[in-house]
Amino acid sequence: MVKLSVIAPIYNEEENILLLHEAITNAVKNKVESYEIVLVNDGSRDRSASILNDLAERDAAVRVIHFVRNCGQTAAIYAGMKESKGELVALIDADLQTDPRDIFKLMPYIPNMDFVNGKRVRRKDTLVKKVSSRIGNGVRNWLTGDEIYDTGCPMKLMKREVADSYYLYEGMHRFLPTLAKINGFKVIEIAVSHQERQHGVSKYGVFNRAFVGLMDAIVIGWLRKRVIRYQIRGQ
Repeated sequence: MVKLSVIAPIYNEEENILLLHEAITNAVKNKVESYEIVLVNDGSRDRSASILNDLAERDAAVRVIHFVRNCGQTAAIYAGMKESKGELVALIDADLQTDPRDIFKLMPYIPNMDFVNGKRVRRKDTLVKKVSSRIGNGVRNWLTGDEIYDTGCPMKLMKREVADSYYLYEGMHRFLPTLAKINGFKVIEIAVSHQERQHGVSKYGVFNRAFVGLMDAIVIGWLRKRVIRYQIRGQ
């Protein structure tokens, strides 16, 4: 088993892949005893697949997973976690709006915490995106009974047992901190940096987050109220 797995879902990110690889490599090389970079191609229609294959041939630390068709961000993250081998699992988006070096802002909270969620405090997004995200987080917390400031932050670090505990359905990547709590793990949020997207466009708009995310939050809230907790009395 390697020490750290860095997982990134890829969907039509041909302009960002090499930059992403360079940023992750520079961030983790010589900082951990062993690492792997797991890049999940979520049915990209541009040149992402060929760029990823070339990258994997040149760098033994890179592992590539290709989906036959586009299955969505939850599926890509889930596949990456299931195929990864690291004692610690870091998640990051391919758009480089979060900085791989921030993994080491989160790492000191391991092992006292099981899951460390990044918190974007100075976001470099449009006003509409910032407002919709703030409202979305508020509604999700209200429906799920949680207190996560930025559940949508792509920068996350968790222990292997947390990653292995998940059984995800579509859309549940937005609730990973809450699901970790439901599964009995300790969660903390730590501030991370946030940058403007340099290449490509966001694959997720305001409305396709809002309506689907609302229904998903209702489901998560329902599940949280029905978690089984028991203790066995000693003889």
